[in-house]
Amino acid sequence: MAGPKPGAQMGCRWLVLLWSLGLVFVSWPAGAEEFPLASQVRVDGDRVWVEVSFTVPASRAQVWAVLTDFEHMTGFISNLEVSKVVSHDGPVLKVYQKGNAHRGLFDFPFELLREVHLIPLYRIESHLISGSMKRQEGVTELREEGGATRVDYHSDSIPGVWIPPIAGRSFIESQ
Repeated sequence: MAGPKPGAQMGCRWLVLLWSLGLVFVSWPAGAEEFPLASQVRVDGDRVWVEVSFTVPASRAQVWAVLTDFEHMTGFISNLEVSKVVSHDGPVLKVYQKGNAHRGLFDFPFELLREVHLIPLYRIESHLISGSMKRQEGVTELREEGGATRVDYHSDSIPGVWIPPIAGRSFIESQ
């Protein structure tokens, strides 16, 4: 077994939760401060649980359109180099994504093939098929709240690299 390596990441645009490296890594663009984000990260050994919630002043249909626009995610997710739907069978997609998260002196390349189950306008379920993670399960739920949409994301992951207990959690939370 190789020695410990640091690693973990999160990426998000003001209404996008992306599953990369099995975690959601949140990077807010300029002007996103108006959309408060609540997040909780728990690391226990190799396992990482992430919960993220925020409300966006947009319709559920608009939020859904952005969250499921896998073919164009490289245009607004800065650490994503490739994102494409490789197969589509009704509400089930296979999505390939590749990228590199950068933090300080560290680069964290990732490559994922996920099965994504869509329950239109309400729920997105993601399951890792293969890639740089050992495990990644994610669920995104959308709820209308008085002209806005609440986005709740939950993931349960085991990264393919070692996550330092304090620094790794801090990195995930800061992203």
